[in-house]
Amino acid sequence: MGENKRRMLAGEWYLPDDPELARDTERRVRLCAAYNAAATAAPGERYKLLAELLGEVDESVRVRPPFHCDFGYNIGIGAGTFVNFGAVFLDTGRITVGADVQIGPNVQLLTPTHELDAARRREGWEKALPVTIGDNVWLGGGVIVCPGVTIGADTVVGAGAVVTRDLPGGVLAVGNPARLVRELS
Repeated sequence: MGENKRRMLAGEWYLPDDPELARDTERRVRLCAAYNAAATAAPGERYKLLAELLGEVDESVRVRPPFHCDFGYNIGIGAGTFVNFGAVFLDTGRITVGADVQIGPNVQLLTPTHELDAARRREGWEKALPVTIGDNVWLGGGVIVCPGVTIGADTVVGAGAVVTRDLPGGVLAVGNPARLVRELS
């Protein structure tokens, strides 16, 4: 494994303009294109493509195309989870989605972050902070989950919310930035 990929996987600053990461991107482009084109294929065939693309996925997971990601191998999705149309999972860092999660259309789970220092940003430095979604979470349509965020089990995030900080389990959060509205019973 090359230095930039090692750094990326370790959550350290790395340069994404790297031949090894370019090959990983080519793999993802091929597999995402095949998966997105297989919308009418038999469920078993779609699962085979998804299992090849993602790091961990249960056969009971349903992901409606189009689905887009950075690499795929940094994504784990638990049993019974449903991902609606237009999901974008930028997985330069680890994305963990629990079991029985409901993900609305056009949801974005984002792990990459860029340098605040302008010179280093121009040089292309970035790193990734993991995103973790607990079991039985519901992310409404258009939700954006920012790098480094964990959402606890049984939480509901309202449509269009931008989650910039961790959310505990069993709450309703809405808005930009997402704020707790109330506990759920």
